[in-house]
Amino acid sequence: MAIWRVKLSLILNYFVFAILLNSVGTVILQVQNNYGVSATSASVLEAFKDLSIAVVSFGVASYSVRIGYRRAMLTALGIVTVACLLMPLLPAFWTTKLLFAAVGASFALIKVSVFATIGLISPSTDEHASFMNFLESFFMIGVLSGYFLFSAFVDDQNLQSTAWLSVYYVLAGVSALAFVLLLATPLDESKVASGAARPLTDDLGDMLRLVARPVVLVFVACAFVYVLMEQGIMSWLPTFNSKILNLPTSLSIQMASILAASTAIGRFLAGFILRKVSWYWLLMICLVVSAGLVLLALPLASSAGGQVVTGWADAPLAAFVFPLIGLFIAPIYPAINSAILSSLPLHQHGPMAGLIVVFSALGGTTGSIITGRVFDAYGGQTAFYFSLVPIGLLLLLLTIFSRLGRQQATVVREREHA
Repeated sequence: MAIWRVKLSLILNYFVFAILLNSVGTVILQVQNNYGVSATSASVLEAFKDLSIAVVSFGVASYSVRIGYRRAMLTALGIVTVACLLMPLLPAFWTTKLLFAAVGASFALIKVSVFATIGLISPSTDEHASFMNFLESFFMIGVLSGYFLFSAFVDDQNLQSTAWLSVYYVLAGVSALAFVLLLATPLDESKVASGAARPLTDDLGDMLRLVARPVVLVFVACAFVYVLMEQGIMSWLPTFNSKILNLPTSLSIQMASILAASTAIGRFLAGFILRKVSWYWLLMICLVVSAGLVLLALPLASSAGGQVVTGWADAPLAAFVFPLIGLFIAPIYPAINSAILSSLPLHQHGPMAGLIVVFSALGGTTGSIITGRVFDAYGGQTAFYFSLVPIGLLLLLLTIFSRLGRQQATVVREREHA
């Protein structure tokens, strides 16, 4: 088994899906321009992506061993390649919905299979952790690359032009390349091939028993509210830049990359800070600063609507300040995931991971739809002021979660030493 080729294949798989998954904000803006749909109608694209992730994730954990990790990844890449080709060949809003449903379902296959494959090719826990971090860094590079890739195909002089759909030929090509590379790369799955997959009903039962616990119930509320806030901002930032700050469409998409970059930097820095500071106090500080940024940036946006913008150099200050919220909301999701998993015994980590995927997907869908409806009814500034509501809820929920988590961790340690 050529380990380096397997690793390269996994990196390329993640890179492709990073671009496609995080293109939803860009595509929301473009379908409003091209197909004349409302902000409310465009917001359902998030649901097509996230709900398909949630639904497929229920079954993948049980049956991916029986299917085979390599075969599951090849299936996902094949589906996405075809879906990308359909976008420019059949330009329509329904095709866009189909694309995100295909991307979501395929990502569920990819994520489970990639994570499991890392275990097959990593001889030690240190190497496992090292490659996992390396893989996640390429995911963020894919997110950043996507903004500039899509903006390169946008025609600012003709917003109704569907020329931007040609970007999907490029993405289909990259996905096909990932498919061919994986097809030509042997992967030894003998260590897990003999294991019987658990029935789906067993996994569902484990999840339902977990969510009945107070600490888990509060955690899923935290995860739901966080992703609701994050996706509401991320999915609608290109539209906010275009319609509220009056940036050219291509620049609106490019400047949304500041949010992705600040989120990546925030998580990198939090990895060091959390060695010295309690996760609870770090997140409390981050949420307060995030609220302050909202209250600082949005008044700046209201005074920036009249100026003509041609590039980064003359973009209004609000376009730079508001996306910096990513620096401060970035540590929340990894920190609470780590906190809940470390409070549970190892045999419950699998069902807990399923709950994380499902409630995160539901939160992302809800956040995008709510933001879209508020955007339609009351305008972009009000829609982004709405982010103060989940920030306030998180301040309360994280306080409760921290207390329950400490109690749960104490119970687990007492049982392990009994």
